[in-house]
Amino acid sequence: MRAQIGKWGNSLALRIPGHIAREIAIGDGHSVDISVESGRLVVVPTEPKPSYKLEELLAGITEENRHPEISTGHAVGNEFA
Repeated sequence: MRAQIGKWGNSLALRIPGHIAREIAIGDGHSVDISVESGRLVVVPTEPKPSYKLEELLAGITEENRHPEISTGHAVGNEFA
């Protein structure tokens, strides 16, 4: 994939496409390490990619933060009743 370098003040900026940013779990304000290896620009996130365990997420559900069921209307296709 090709990208274009742009001017940002007295520096240069590289726009990172959204799908690449999501793949390496970076966003606005995240820190990265920049280096040159064998004539190539290498950008590495300094924050680890978040990982979640289902058991930990489910343990966070309480009666206070659980949403009630909502009606989405009658079945119109092959939904299960």
